[in-house]
Amino acid sequence: MIDLIYDEGVEVDRCPSSERMTSMLRLVCDELALSHDVEVCLRFASDEAVLALNTQWRDKPSCTDVLSFPQQDGPDFNVDEPLGDIVLAVGFVEQEALRLALPFQDHVCHLVIHGLLHLLAYDHEEDDEAQVMQALETLLMAKAGLHCPYPESTDA
Repeated sequence: MIDLIYDEGVEVDRCPSSERMTSMLRLVCDELALSHDVEVCLRFASDEAVLALNTQWRDKPSCTDVLSFPQQDGPDFNVDEPLGDIVLAVGFVEQEALRLALPFQDHVCHLVIHGLLHLLAYDHEEDDEAQVMQALETLLMAKAGLHCPYPESTDA
C-alpha cells in the first residue's frame, strides 16, 4: 500500500493517481518476490522541502529529484512494518521531465521505482551496485511500458 501526501501548493491533479503508484509498487514487489502488503509513504513535496531534507539528512545543500528514507534493513523485510518514505521534489521533477522530453507522470513513475529500490536496499554508489540497480530499473520500466531510464548505458 502507498500512502500519498501532497505538500501545500502541489497540483494533485497533475500527479499520478494512487492506483498508478500502487501498480508501480506491485510491479516491484512481483519482480522481487515480495508481498503486496508492504507499506510505503510517498510525498509529493516542494523543492524547498526536499532541499531542507537533503541538507539535513545527506549534508548536501541542494535540491534533488527523489529522496528515500528506509525504515528497515534488508534483505529480510517485515511486511508488518513500513518500508520507508519516498519524497519527490515536484518542481525539480517537472523541470527534469521537460529537459529529458518525458511526460511528467512517466518520469514520476521512474523515480518511484528508483525510490522503492532504495527502500529495498539497492544502491548506486559503487559501479557494480549501479549496474545491478540500473538493470533492474530498466527491466521494471519495460514491464511498466515506460521509457528506458538509462538509454546511454549499453549494459542496462
